[in-house]
Amino acid sequence: MLIGDVARLSGVSARMLRHYESLGLVRPTGRTDSGYREYSSEDIRRIFHIESLRSLGLSLRDVGRALDDPGFTPSDLVDDLIRQTRERIAAETELLTRLRRIGAAEPAGWEDVLRIVALLQALGSKSAGTRQRAALSSGEEVPVPVEALVEAALSESDPNVAGALRWALARSGDGGLALLAEGLGSPEAEVRKRAVQSIAEIPSGEATARLRDALANPDIVVRGYAALALGARGVADAVPTLIDMVVEETNDVDAADALSALASRPALADQIATGLVDRLAHGTAEAPVRRRLTQALADIPGITTSRALAELSHDEDRAVALTAAYLLDMRTAR
Repeated sequence: MLIGDVARLSGVSARMLRHYESLGLVRPTGRTDSGYREYSSEDIRRIFHIESLRSLGLSLRDVGRALDDPGFTPSDLVDDLIRQTRERIAAETELLTRLRRIGAAEPAGWEDVLRIVALLQALGSKSAGTRQRAALSSGEEVPVPVEALVEAALSESDPNVAGALRWALARSGDGGLALLAEGLGSPEAEVRKRAVQSIAEIPSGEATARLRDALANPDIVVRGYAALALGARGVADAVPTLIDMVVEETNDVDAADALSALASRPALADQIATGLVDRLAHGTAEAPVRRRLTQALADIPGITTSRALAELSHDEDRAVALTAAYLLDMRTAR
């Protein structure tokens, strides 16, 4: 079969076939009387083998070794190709993500594109100061894509930079809430914590709804931050979790403060007092827990609290009794 026929059959150009010949990968078995290359069926089979190996990403040098070296083993080479392919996919994915973020920012011209690229690079800098400046400057001229802010916020370990990123996310509105909510389900505890902290600083109704959902999160840290944020927003749904935090000594001082703030609303005061008293009556009998629950009653108004303090002033634990008596005296004086 002549070279033109082989090219049509195999899809390999005549020029590439000559290149293969020059490298010694495949040589035509013979020549016609006119001097044209003539390929046998074995030659054509080898051409297809070459193309198959090339499709895996092998170089022509490695293709030659694979076909001609009896001692050649593919395992190491295939492992290396897997590594290279993964690296290439990661690089292409990173490029695609960056392009999507630039597109989402709707740049008006190339100057905007360059500013966005500079900000994205700054957010990924090894310098905490550079990352913080990038977060604080976001939106001044060209908005940073919210996906980039979320990704940076969920991965940031420096507290100052993290605060700047949360501030930037709060300024950006609700656009990042769905992505932050996904972060609440991360297998990494720190990512979950950063996600709920970021949601807590977004002052919208949708953010409040996300925080309500977070009260059911299996991570107590997530539930705690959500409850504290909801308490500050006057949301009664946070009360049971805030009481749990007092019992479990998880940020219990802040939880007690949040309960006190909520109790300033008469409709919630009795609910909170009842919840604390119930935990005293049916919860653990350990004295430290009883002390914390007693202290949490300090600023809860209403008759339910007064009755509970009167009873606790005779508690077998002296610290609980003294604390209750003192709080009762303070209430009487007021």
